Amino acid sequence: MALILCLETATKNCSVALSKDGAFLAAKEFAGENYSQAELLHTFIQNVLDEAGVKFADLAAVAVSAGPGSYTGLRIGVAAAKGLCYALSIPLISVSTLEVLATPKQLHSGYKVPMLDARRMEVYTAVYDANNQIIEPVSAKILDEHSFENFSETLVLFGDGATKCKELFAHRTNIIIDESLPYPSAKDMLALAHKRFTDGAFEDVAYFEPFYLKDFIAGGGK
Repeated sequence: MALILCLETATKNCSVALSKDGAFLAAKEFAGENYSQAELLHTFIQNVLDEAGVKFADLAAVAVSAGPGSYTGLRIGVAAAKGLCYALSIPLISVSTLEVLATPKQLHSGYKVPMLDARRMEVYTAVYDANNQIIEPVSAKILDEHSFENFSETLVLFGDGATKCKELFAHRTNIIIDESLPYPSAKDMLALAHKRFTDGAFEDVAYFEPFYLKDFIAGGGK
């Protein structure tokens, strides 16, 4: 039995979920106007364990959203995950934040384009096919009217970075803006984390760092 605790803190959604052999057991999350991971994360972790009727000692691994995303949010999530892994002597699993965001979006054709807001007209993004295979790698992209012109296929843009694209891409018939999925959720990490667990794809707890993608600028970012 593999109980995996999943933490998603890369955006304004502070999200915690617990799985047993990849199946959902419990979850707790909150997305407000501001970042609230520092206040809510550890309470949510305890809430989820209590709801599922398990103890910290029962956990087989901790999975954390690795980024890109909010600098502060990522640091809080990774610090919590590493602390638990150290204390419990269990493995650490990391999952791409954009892959988590892309996972619940179902397409029959075309490509998924999850986007996380990186301020102004910049987004963290990648392109996935309908089976979640990477087509264009993760990048920090400054959007303009020529963005994604190399794609003739239908592109479905979603995430909190996609809302800024509505006017920019209004003339592009192959681009769809979907505002129904603004943030990644720990609930969508469960299967991804379980596969990495069964594959033995673990991080070095001592040296693992979030995938910030861009250098931190003091006083200028999240």
